[in-house]
Amino acid sequence: MDLLNTLVDKGLRRELPTREEALAVLATSDDELLDVVAAAGKVRRQWFGRRVKLNYLVNLKSGLCPEDCSYCSQRLGSKAEILKYTWLKPEEASKAAAAGVAGGAKRVCLVASGRGPTDRDVDRVSKTIEAIKEENEGVEVCACLGLLSDGQAERLRSAGADAYNHNLNTSEGTYGEITTTHTYADRVDTVQKAHAAGLSACSGLIAGMGESDEDLVDVVYALRELDPDSVPVNFLIPFEGTPLAKEWNLTPQRALRILAMVRFVCPDVEVRLAGGREVHLRTLQPLALHLANSIFLGDYLTSEGQAGKADLEMIADAGFEVEGTDTTTLPEHRADATSCGTGGGGCGSGSVCGSEEPAPAATAEQARTDLVAVRRRGAGTDLAPNA
Repeated sequence: MDLLNTLVDKGLRRELPTREEALAVLATSDDELLDVVAAAGKVRRQWFGRRVKLNYLVNLKSGLCPEDCSYCSQRLGSKAEILKYTWLKPEEASKAAAAGVAGGAKRVCLVASGRGPTDRDVDRVSKTIEAIKEENEGVEVCACLGLLSDGQAERLRSAGADAYNHNLNTSEGTYGEITTTHTYADRVDTVQKAHAAGLSACSGLIAGMGESDEDLVDVVYALRELDPDSVPVNFLIPFEGTPLAKEWNLTPQRALRILAMVRFVCPDVEVRLAGGREVHLRTLQPLALHLANSIFLGDYLTSEGQAGKADLEMIADAGFEVEGTDTTTLPEHRADATSCGTGGGGCGSGSVCGSEEPAPAATAEQARTDLVAVRRRGAGTDLAPNA
């Protein structure tokens, strides 16, 4: 396909595709899927080789959030039967993080429910970061605590945080349909605060919430403009007890096309295969490694992932290797941009080359509620974590 040749050439030059080209990737047929994966895989290998970065989530505070994000099992009014607990002590969080590091994780992601941290919360998380860094030399720590107030990003960096995560989740045009207790602009502001403080910015999206192709392209282009170092691609986990429990809009093929589009738009950025991969990609997860160069190991915040051992076996069987702490994740031109590894790529345009016949629309899959498993182990419990 001329479209894919054009996108590969642009990806190798770090040149931005046109919106029409990005939309055309999402409109390709299932018959063209392996060609799409192979093309995006060339771009992935150019900038990241066959390395896979492992990340490990530690849920510092679970449930009871005052925000009304429709996709979230921890939201205000959620009836999802998830674990609910207040802040883990620094030593508890450090112990949970150690399990992920022992499993091969290079980055520990510290997450807490809520609108945003108080200054006391920042102090608490700072002590947790220091405890983890003291016990695990060379491991990166990313904080994800919600909306940041002035000065909080700087304090987290001083405590040793390497990165801050705050996802845009969906397009600006549809954000108000998903969340009403804060705005899209609030999220953009927090990503910019992290950038300004010298933290590596991590910001991504959630696919499968009923959005259009145009919405997906809008949010990925907005992310490209914000220029985070890491872009997590989440696929909605439709928890029973949340407003989006009936949204089963993704097929494994659709999920792969979304990942490919993200890779073409953000060629030299750490694209992370995040929540929902087991639910929606299922047996096609290994193909996603040709598109994403980073995954979460083991469980998520409130749902269980596949066994950590199975993750490692999948990576090896697919011909990839786990990235070590002695390896820089980002390509040299991005890693050298600033001390924290932020940087950007060029922008360009090109022509659209699609098939003569319109590609068939993605077919929504049947609800697979059997694949949504609430987390009952690890942080906040007496059971061993999955790593």
